[in-house]
Amino acid sequence: MTDNSRLDADVDFIRALAELLRENDLTELQVKREYGDDGTLNVRVSRAAPVAPVAAPAPAPAPAPSAPVAATAAETPAEVIEDPADHPGAVTSPMVGTVYMQPEPGAAPFITLGQQVSEGDTLLIIEAMKTMNHIPAPRAGTVKRILVEDGAAVEFGTPLVIIE
Repeated sequence: MTDNSRLDADVDFIRALAELLRENDLTELQVKREYGDDGTLNVRVSRAAPVAPVAAPAPAPAPAPSAPVAATAAETPAEVIEDPADHPGAVTSPMVGTVYMQPEPGAAPFITLGQQVSEGDTLLIIEAMKTMNHIPAPRAGTVKRILVEDGAAVEFGTPLVIIE
């Protein structure tokens, strides 16, 4: 099998594993595929989607108690109930992989809440098949929500960040 056809087959295999996770409501799946003397492929696919709804209520306690809190509280449940992937400012994962919020351990993160970003700025990195893929901002705006944690596994289409 040529390197390109094996790579294509591996990508299809990983997509199929991600689909199995989704269809069977699993949280993690790990598989080792051996190619004889040519090597092996170790794949661990896990769902980070259940983490996003739990993290969504965190912004609600942030406002200090005052008169405008009632308006903020009224807006927050709509955001929590709404799927972040449906938000018009959502940036979703273009692949299955592991998220890294900074260029190297101990470095400052690429983005922070409230930060202004320009189109093309790196938001985070997704490691897939030992390749570090910089995820650029699709448009300029303000980082309103960060929906993933450093080191989290993501699937194709997982909402990562909301930029408004």
